Amino acid sequence: MLKEYTAIIKQDGDWWIGWIEEIPGVNCQEPSHDELIDSLKVTLREALELNRMDAIAAAGRSFKEVTISV
Repeated sequence: MLKEYTAIIKQDGDWWIGWIEEIPGVNCQEPSHDELIDSLKVTLREALELNRMDAIAAAGRSFKEVTISV
């Protein structure tokens, strides 16, 4: 399932910098707009996977996954 997130981006001198609004800590800096978007995508995927692994590890052996929509 494809999910959408909001990137806040701006050019600062020779660099493009950006943050994913919904996920604290996902931020990147690249020399071009396209590289920044690619880097944000990779970093977001990695952060979501790490958060998922952390949640599963914290839950222990017996847990249930439930989809929540907001």
